[in-house]
Amino acid sequence: MQDIEAFEAVTQDELVRPLLLRMARLARHGKLPGFVAAVGADEELDAETKAAVLELASDETFLLAAEDYMRSTAYLH
Repeated sequence: MQDIEAFEAVTQDELVRPLLLRMARLARHGKLPGFVAAVGADEELDAETKAAVLELASDETFLLAAEDYMRSTAYLH
């Protein structure tokens, strides 16, 4: 049940949703490590944002499952 609540939370967040979808796409194509490195090296990102993005990027299973959830529920939102 917690996963569904987490998926629903990111689906509703207009700032997180596109980022999550992009990270899922990168994960599917094996390019997420490059994105993670770029985020880690970006000096313009504040520490809180960087930590949040890196935490999301650290769980590819969640990214892909959230992407599937968003696609399957898109007609409801």
